[in-house]
Amino acid sequence: MSGSKLSDASSAPQTLKSDPEAPLGLTIHTLPAADQLAANVAGPRTRLGRLKMLAVLAVCAAPVIASYFTYYVVRPSGQRSFGELIEPQRELPSVAARSLEGQSVPLPKLKGQWLLISVASGACESVCEQHLYLQRQLRESLGKDKDRMDWVWLVNDEAPVKSSLLPALDQATILRVPSEALAAWLSPASGHQIADHLYVVDPMGHWMMRFPARLDLAGAAKAKKDLERLMRASASWDEAGR
Repeated sequence: MSGSKLSDASSAPQTLKSDPEAPLGLTIHTLPAADQLAANVAGPRTRLGRLKMLAVLAVCAAPVIASYFTYYVVRPSGQRSFGELIEPQRELPSVAARSLEGQSVPLPKLKGQWLLISVASGACESVCEQHLYLQRQLRESLGKDKDRMDWVWLVNDEAPVKSSLLPALDQATILRVPSEALAAWLSPASGHQIADHLYVVDPMGHWMMRFPARLDLAGAAKAKKDLERLMRASASWDEAGR
């Protein structure tokens, strides 16, 4: 009896019950290869590095973009500019100018400052003298910002500059530039000559504004407001000195 019962019990299907004290079964998985691990790590790092680089570029460019957006689109004080904005802007040409002493000066070397430019013959008749006077006064009127702007006289011929003018031009930049090169870069309003205007160039070397022809004292007061707005709009990224 007892033997048959034991035999029956051993042949009957057994039901497994979880035993909290029984050892856990472990499954061993194949580890990834070293190059696969490196690829898995390098991918996210590369993407992160690119994102960081783009973020840095965006931060660097933001002040310049914002200042131009403010001036061209928002227009500080909601006023229309007195000077005519140039679109598209024209970059300083890669030509060699000459100082009055005959030294060669690449024109792009003027980059790094705001430029207030007049163009005239070395003979410098009345309109030229008026422009040189107004250039000096406009620059001085900028106060603490005057060191961010250079006043430039571009002489478009070989006529000698009158010695009587030189004492008043000690802070001006005077360069002789071939008239053909100037005509390919600067252009006057319809019905006027290139010498009739004052021109504004930004620190990146782009001609971006032209003041009305034959500027007088009343017009200079309006031009001063334009220059002040430009100084304010660019204050976050432009500093005095090249």
